[in-house]
Amino acid sequence: MLKRGSAEARDILRELGPRLRGEGLELVLARGEEQLVPGTHGLAEDELAAAVDLLVVLGGDGTFLHGTALVADRNVPILGVNLGSLGFLTAFSREEAERATLAALRGELPIQERMRLEVTLLRADGTREVRSALNDCVVNQGAIARLLDLEALLDGTRITIYKADGLIIATPTGSTAYNLAAGGPILTPDLQALVITPICPHTLTNRPLVAPGGSRVTVLVGRQAEAVVLTIDGQLARQLEPGDRIEIQRAARPLRMVVSPARGAFDVLRQKLHWGERSPADV
Repeated sequence: MLKRGSAEARDILRELGPRLRGEGLELVLARGEEQLVPGTHGLAEDELAAAVDLLVVLGGDGTFLHGTALVADRNVPILGVNLGSLGFLTAFSREEAERATLAALRGELPIQERMRLEVTLLRADGTREVRSALNDCVVNQGAIARLLDLEALLDGTRITIYKADGLIIATPTGSTAYNLAAGGPILTPDLQALVITPICPHTLTNRPLVAPGGSRVTVLVGRQAEAVVLTIDGQLARQLEPGDRIEIQRAARPLRMVVSPARGAFDVLRQKLHWGERSPADV
C-alpha cells in the first residue's frame, strides 16, 4: 500500500516489487498500483486483507493507520516503511524495506500486538455506526472556538462534565500522538489501558485519566453543542448532533504490528522527539 500522491513511494515500489517477485513472492497490490510492477494484479482495498499474508505500507503514519483499518480484524500483520516525517508507527527505513519484508515473511521479526479501540457512534435518532482505531478518537469543536460541555462516564459511572475544547480517548499506541501534544501521559505500547485527556480544559483540576483496558468510556454530547466533530485516527470524521453518544471500548482483536528488533519504544521517543535530551545550555 502506497502513500497517496507520493512519487517516492511509487519509485520504491518500482524498485522493490521486481526484487520481491524474484524471491518467489506473489505481490498483491491495491488497485491502480499494479501498473507500477508488471505481472502483478490489484485488488480493491477492502479485498486486500483476505488475499495477503503481510501488508506492507510505504508511507507515513497516516498511511499506516489507514492500512490497519483494512487488516487488523483479520489478524494480518502490517509492516510500515517510513516515508513521512515522524514515523512512530512505520518502523523501517527505505533502505531496510526489502530485507525487513523478507524477514517478516520468514517469521524472523518480532510482531507486537497493539490494543485497538472499538468506537460506536449512537445517534439521537437511534442509528449507529461502529469503527475501529489504533491511536485515538477525538471529540472537539469543528469550526468554532468555543468550550464544549462533554459528559464522560466510565463503565456507566459518571466521571465528570468536561468543560474543554474537546476530549481525546487514546490507546497506549496513541498516547504519543494527539494525547501527548495535549499534555497526556506516555504509556508503553504493551499496556492494556485507555487514556482520557481533555483538550485545553477550562478547569485546571480536569487532568488526564488512565483507565483499565477493559473499561467502557461513554461521551455524551450536550443539547447545546454546535459544530462538534468526532474524528477517528485522524482518518474519519463525523459531524455530531445534540444528544449523540459515543461509546469506546477495547476492540475484540488487536493489531499485529511488525517491529524492529533494533529499535524499541524509548528509542523511537528519543530519536523522533529528542525525549530526555539535554539542550546545549544545560551541558
